[in-house]
Amino acid sequence: MERTLHMQLYRAFHAQRSYLRPHLTELGLGPGQPKFLGYLLRNGPCTQKDLAAYFEVDPAAVSRMLDALERGGFLTRQAREKDRRAGQVQLTAKGEAAYLAWQEGCRQMEQVMLQGFTQQEREQFSDYLARAYQNIRTQRERG
Repeated sequence: MERTLHMQLYRAFHAQRSYLRPHLTELGLGPGQPKFLGYLLRNGPCTQKDLAAYFEVDPAAVSRMLDALERGGFLTRQAREKDRRAGQVQLTAKGEAAYLAWQEGCRQMEQVMLQGFTQQEREQFSDYLARAYQNIRTQRERG
C-alpha cells in the first residue's frame, strides 16, 4: 500500500464516505447535503451566496443542491423576483431532524475511526487537519 500522506488522506476519506453512505441514503440525503443543513442550523437563514462563499463552492452547484434539498422538504427558499441567489434559505423541521440524525451517525463513525486513540491524540489529529487545511487555503489565496 502506498504510504504517501496524499494517499492516506484519500483512503481515510474514501473509507469514511463508504461507512456513512448507507446512513445518508436512509435519511433521504445526497452527498454534500448535510453540510448545508448544518450551516443553516448553526447560522439561521442565509442567502445562497453566503453558502457558496462559506463552502467555497460554485454558486450554480449550490443552487442545484438547494433545489434537491427543497424538493425533499429539508429547507425552504424565498427567492427575490430578479435574483434567486439573493433570496433567503431556511431550514425546516424535517431538515433539522435529518441533520441531527446525520450528526449521530458521524459521531458513531468517529468512534470507530478513532478507536485506540487517546484524547490527546484525537485533539492533535484534529489540530493537524485544521492546520493543513489552513496552509492550503492560505497558499491558494496568495495565488
